[in-house]
Order: sequence, then structure tokens, then C-alpha cells
Amino acid sequence: MDRELNKKSSFFPMIIIGILFFIFGFVTWLNGSLIPFLKVICDLNDFQALFVSFAFYIAYTVMALPMAYLLERTGYKNGMAIGLGVMAVGSLLFIPAALSAEYAIFLVALFTLGTGLTILQTASNPYVVLIGPIESAAMRISIMGLINKGAGVLVPLIFTALILSGIGSTDNLSAQEINNLAERLIEPYIVMAVVLIGLIALVKFSSLPELEFEVDEEKDAQNIFAFPRVVLGALALFFYVGVEVIAGDTIGLYGQSLGLQGATALTSFTMIFMVFGYLVGVFFIPKYLSQEKALVGSSLSGILFLLGVAFSSTTDMWISEMLWGWSGILTLPNSITFVALLGFANALVWPTIWPLAIEGLGRHTAKASALLIMAIAGGAVLPLAFGKIAEISQNMQISYLFGILCYLVILIYALKWHKMESWK
Repeated sequence: MDRELNKKSSFFPMIIIGILFFIFGFVTWLNGSLIPFLKVICDLNDFQALFVSFAFYIAYTVMALPMAYLLERTGYKNGMAIGLGVMAVGSLLFIPAALSAEYAIFLVALFTLGTGLTILQTASNPYVVLIGPIESAAMRISIMGLINKGAGVLVPLIFTALILSGIGSTDNLSAQEINNLAERLIEPYIVMAVVLIGLIALVKFSSLPELEFEVDEEKDAQNIFAFPRVVLGALALFFYVGVEVIAGDTIGLYGQSLGLQGATALTSFTMIFMVFGYLVGVFFIPKYLSQEKALVGSSLSGILFLLGVAFSSTTDMWISEMLWGWSGILTLPNSITFVALLGFANALVWPTIWPLAIEGLGRHTAKASALLIMAIAGGAVLPLAFGKIAEISQNMQISYLFGILCYLVILIYALKWHKMESWK
């Protein structure tokens, strides 16, 4: 089955993959809340705090190709179970990290979680693309994105409620108060490990079908780097994940710099707009909007929103009042609202690049998937670059213009690179 799985058996796999995508979102977008939290308990500056993103996302680069070979040996289904097991280990590593309040141990735990997610992402994304017609793959990935970012909406709120409940200002805490605050992480991560172990059993003993591909001797003999739409797709995803993480993980730091209360929950606003973007994908692709046009629109809107971040007011709130109503409950400064709106621009980039990049690759699918997953390293590298620019310029608001470079690369892939069948 080169292009798709048996459609008669596609419903149950979608449920299993949907559960996994919820886990992706829950674990990934927890970082946005961890960054300002660890900044307090580990006494970090903004640049140091962004190593949370680096440690987590660099695992995708370091481990993606080894995990592709693992999938070829174990199969996609067993690979998913192994990935969940690695994530459970990463969750348990938060126990010694919290007890010691040592930043290095937190980073090791985050790298381990990222390694487990690398296996899961490398295995699950091809499932979603190949489970039905390639033309509607972006719609299916958008459904998974709704589940993923739904978790992203919930997790900062849950984190704030569970970890920060009953705590006032985090300024000028004593050493004992810092230790007590750090230890609040232990119970939630134990629960996460138990859930992950339960999911291992769900995947292992489910009837989830194995991906199989037709043999194409000429294509199979080629190196994965002979396919420019895959290589350039990975480049576009590198910049996309970078700007997505900047939008989701720095909004808390930016809100903190503006003196906003509850900054650890601001990532939820970015996720809410991503959910709106995914709804566009679900209802409009492919009937009203092609995958290529959706990618063009995403990149152009991202550039416009970044200009809004850089040049709008940090005190006026009329944009969020227009979006949410005049109740005043959900009003945010204009510049913060534009950061959150980047979630809408980002939503359809991942769903559209994947089918454009891996269509018809047959046995190269695992390696192509690994290469695309490696691009998630953009989430490790580019937020650090953003943090360094903000540190040097002493102006985080203007530093968001750095993201325009990311959207320009995505735009070029949408207009030209995805059509390239060879390097000639």
C-alpha cells in the first residue's frame, strides 16, 4: 500500500494516532510554562531559560535518523511503543530534577522526553498522510493539529492551576520557598509517566496496522537526499518550527517583561489561535483551498502579524477587545495579541508541507520522515537566536521581526521548491 492504508480500517488508527497527538501537544507545549517557571527556581536570565526549548528540540536532530533505522527494524507500531517508554523515563527524571532544583538535570529530562517524541513523530506523521488520499492529507493532519493544540491550550492552564495555585508573587523567594515550589513538579510528572506506560499497552495490543510499501527498485536505490522536495521541505520546516516555538514559548517571557500577571498561561492564547487555523484546514482543504495556497497564505499572514508585534502598542488593548468582545476578561496588549495571532498563521504550515514532501516516496518514507522530523531542531536553535537578539538589542518587541526570515523560506517552498523533482 504505497499511497494509503486500507480505508476500511482507517477509523481506529485515526483514534490511536489522535491520542498520541494529544500527548505530543501536552508534553511539547508544557515548555512554554516551564520556561518562566524554571527561570524563577533556577535563577536564570531570559537567554538561559530558553535552553529549555533547546534541550527539548535538539533531540529531534540528534535522534531522528537513529530512530528511522529503529523503525525499519522494529516496524512503526513497535516503534511507537518504544517511544512512549522513553518518554515515561523522561517524565520520571523530573523527580530528581525537582528535588535538587538543578537546571542541568531538568535539561537531561527534557532531552529524554524529546527523544521519545522523536520516535513517535517519525512513526505517526506518515500514518496520517498515508491513511487516505494524499490531496486531503492536510485536512487529516489539521484534525490531529486540533487535538495537539487543544492539549496546548489546556496545559498552561493546568500547569498554572496545579503548580502555582496559592502562590502570590514569585519575586524574592527564599531558598526554602524555591525548593518547595520545585517539588510541586513531582506529582504531575509521576502521573504523566503512568499515563504513558498505559498508552504503551494500548498501542502494543491494538490492531493498529503496519505501514507497507510497494517496491520501486529505481526509486528505492536512490539516496533520500536525491529528492529536493524532501530536503527543502525539511529546511522550510526548520524555520517553521523555529517561529512556531518563538510564538508559543516566548509569549510568556514577553508578557513577563511587560509586567503582565499570569504570564505562564499566555501560551494558551497562541494555541487558541492555532486551533482556529486548524479549523480552516479541516473545513476548507481540499474542497475550497489547495494545500499549496494554504501554505502561501500562512507565510504571508505570519509576516503581517510579525509587523503587528513589532510596531503595535504594548499598552493599548483594542485588538483583543475586538477579538474577544468588550467584557475585558480576555484583553491583552496589542503587541501580545499579535504574538498570539502567529498561532493562526502557523497552524497549516506543518499539515501542508508533509504531504507535499513525502508523496509517493515508498520505502524512503521512514528516512524522509526522519529528515523532516530532524527539522524540528529549528525549535532548539532559532528561539536561542531570538533570545540573543533580544538580549543584545534590549528590545524583545522589535526582535520578533527576526521571524520574517522564517516565513520567507516557507513562502519560497510554497511557491517553487515543493515542485522540484530533481536538483537539475
